[in-house]
Amino acid sequence: MSKQQAQTFKKAAEQQQPRKTYLFRLYPTHKQRCVLEAWLGLCCETYNAALDERKSAYRKADVSLSYEHQCAELPGCKEVRPELGGVSSQVLQDAVKRVDRAFEDFFRRLDNAEKSGYPRFRSRSRYDSLTFKQYGNSFHVLPGAKKNKGTLVLSKLGHVKMVMHRAIKGRPKTAIVKRTPKGKWYVSISVEMSEAELQEQRLPVCPEAVGIDVGLSSFAYVSTGEQIANPRFFRTEEAALARASRKLSKAVAGSKEHAKKRAVVVRNLIRNPNLAKSIADASWSMFFTHLLDKAEEAGRVVVRVNPAYTSQTCSACGSMSVPTVG
Repeated sequence: MSKQQAQTFKKAAEQQQPRKTYLFRLYPTHKQRCVLEAWLGLCCETYNAALDERKSAYRKADVSLSYEHQCAELPGCKEVRPELGGVSSQVLQDAVKRVDRAFEDFFRRLDNAEKSGYPRFRSRSRYDSLTFKQYGNSFHVLPGAKKNKGTLVLSKLGHVKMVMHRAIKGRPKTAIVKRTPKGKWYVSISVEMSEAELQEQRLPVCPEAVGIDVGLSSFAYVSTGEQIANPRFFRTEEAALARASRKLSKAVAGSKEHAKKRAVVVRNLIRNPNLAKSIADASWSMFFTHLLDKAEEAGRVVVRVNPAYTSQTCSACGSMSVPTVG
């Protein structure tokens, strides 16, 4: 078996293994934030350099460079740019891998006659995550002595405080540290789970079904007669958003302060502002996304029905119709 065939077989085996992702909030120190920001910048440069090299090699010499070829060049790059030596090798390799995946997706779309979208260079604002692989080598997790406390240990960075609101079950494989537009930091830890571990999370077989109908006055109506109140987070924060908008209008356009204040302002792009606020409060799409994920994890089936004519009051008895969801 060749090396390429072995890698293909290993990749296929990993894809068959069930995975689950845990998301935790990180609280890096000021010094750690500066290091992470610097790493993002260096990885962005590495990504753009790898993309430029591929484009130039194909244009000038009709040569298609591989991921392995470009990774082999990284030690030489560190000699030219000593700053790269401060970044974990696996994180830099992942930046090159992203270029490789971008071209794989590009050619796949071409083969499927889809809109191709040739790989483009990235600005620093669009490169916002770092991938650490090999648990125990480039990263590992330490549970804290106190509830909801934990520590993420990253190679060449050290211990980072983490809100560990639940225990990790399974074998950690990768950790993706990401910066949000508002400057917050999170880590997504992907774990592999055995079939036995998955079975432990599944609920016993139940023949009963329940119907759920989402609404605006109440978040959801359940066929059992229950109603879930709408928390209306958006309207609660509306005054704060108004203050943030006023501060944004006073900031100098193009300044760092303007960009900072712009990140905290939510813009409403739907024509009907009152209905849009109610829909934003309800967050139906996110609810269904979580519902489908949790149902699959628990061994349940969710059937979505066409919402047309599902929220009507009966003229005879006055009850509201509710679609059946199993």
